[in-house]
Amino acid sequence: MSKDIRKRMNEMYMRDCLMAWFDVALLWAAVIFVLIAILGIVQDTNIRFVLYVSSFLLMLFNTASVFAMTKHFKEDKDFIYGLDIKHFDANHAAKINR
Repeated sequence: MSKDIRKRMNEMYMRDCLMAWFDVALLWAAVIFVLIAILGIVQDTNIRFVLYVSSFLLMLFNTASVFAMTKHFKEDKDFIYGLDIKHFDANHAAKINR
């Protein structure tokens, strides 16, 4: 595989990872914001406990899924991004030849 394609694949992978982890950070911020806002309204300790646990589980599973996704992308980088680059280049060539 040429160095240019390898470089493009690495750039695409890094951009995907950056955006995935940025989305996780935004989701964490949103869940924490909503949890703090709701806890000011809810007085029942049982409901507060359920809110804490469910928020924690939501973020745990979401973070774990993004970790697994980025790991999978790294392992199959050649296939995933190679195919993307192939289709991107073919579409670009088709537009030029019109």
